[in-house]
Amino acid sequence: VQLQASGGGLVQTGGSLKLSCVPSGKIYSVDRMTWYRQVPGKQREWVARLSNLGAADYNDFVKGRFTISKDNAKNVLYLHMNSLKPDDTAVYYCHYDAATVHPLIFSGFWGQGTLVTVSS
Repeated sequence: VQLQASGGGLVQTGGSLKLSCVPSGKIYSVDRMTWYRQVPGKQREWVARLSNLGAADYNDFVKGRFTISKDNAKNVLYLHMNSLKPDDTAVYYCHYDAATVHPLIFSGFWGQGTLVTVSS
């Protein structure tokens, strides 16, 4: 399966963006869905994650500002980002733990990343 992340762009401090991650290919089911981000020269860090039951978890630096959600029918993942700060500037990646070749065999899949730039 391939994941297509989109929605990034240039926004001013305090602005909002909505990221999407759209899968292509056969998926039996998806377990955890996660948004990560990476700044050049730094390690990739998780931003928000969503369990297959819909339980959301956020890294401290985005709590109260970002909301993760999904379209269960289409396995599309979203990240609603509000009150953006320059420190949020990064390439954002989606990641799925998904069963694609067998209903009980799960593997990890990465999207290609979408750049978010927040100007001060």
